[in-house]
Amino acid sequence: MEAISELVTPLPEGQWNLATPCPAWSVRDIVSHVIGLDCEMLGDPRPIHTLPRDLYHVTNESQRYMEMQVDVRRHHTAPEMTSELEYTIIRRSRQLRNESRDPSTKVRGPLGSEQTLELATRLRAFDVWVHEQDLRVALRRPGNLDSPGAYVTRDLLLHGLPKVVAEKAGAPANSAVVFDVGGPVEFLRTVRVDAEGKATVDSAPSLGPIVTIGMDWDTYFRLACGRVTYAAVKDRVKVEGDLELGDAILSDFAVTP
Repeated sequence: MEAISELVTPLPEGQWNLATPCPAWSVRDIVSHVIGLDCEMLGDPRPIHTLPRDLYHVTNESQRYMEMQVDVRRHHTAPEMTSELEYTIIRRSRQLRNESRDPSTKVRGPLGSEQTLELATRLRAFDVWVHEQDLRVALRRPGNLDSPGAYVTRDLLLHGLPKVVAEKAGAPANSAVVFDVGGPVEFLRTVRVDAEGKATVDSAPSLGPIVTIGMDWDTYFRLACGRVTYAAVKDRVKVEGDLELGDAILSDFAVTP
């Protein structure tokens, strides 16, 4: 959040309306989202606000939930945005410094759900880091690709790989798919599909993978977060082995809602 504050504090009013890779959201919208969800982590009540009917990108209840904190700030000025962001950072920093609850403590999650404090905190780090990268793309200010938040993001995205490979792409039983990612965050992971079609992911290499997929970290997380399509970054991805399965995996690679 401090990195986001450094990015947006000097922005003139006009740049708050720049489009970002996050579908339908501007720079202002992303900052509003970050502020709003951190306020919820602080226990603040959600705003009482009626969404306009012409928000074409809002199609389900989860999106309506997220859009509320965004739309309520759509007419806020740049100084209003930066001052609220700064105040939220101060409050959240104090909360995190003084946190004494057990990680397994249940806290409020989206749509009235409950999460453990540990999961909620990891999800916030993931969400904020990805949105920081959205802002960096919009503002043409690359950076922080290997910050601690990047590694939280890597682990959460890897958790969704088995579903992408086995359920979405339909990788055959008793097969292995290798992902070789380079750049600021490097890793090699193998998704193994067992005889019953269930998939797991581990860091051990496979001697005979059905397909090997290689790309850089920047491309990997943008695909996994639905920020780009495979067609748009195909020249940055190397597929060896079963090309048809590789295309099926990469064409439906997003694991974020």
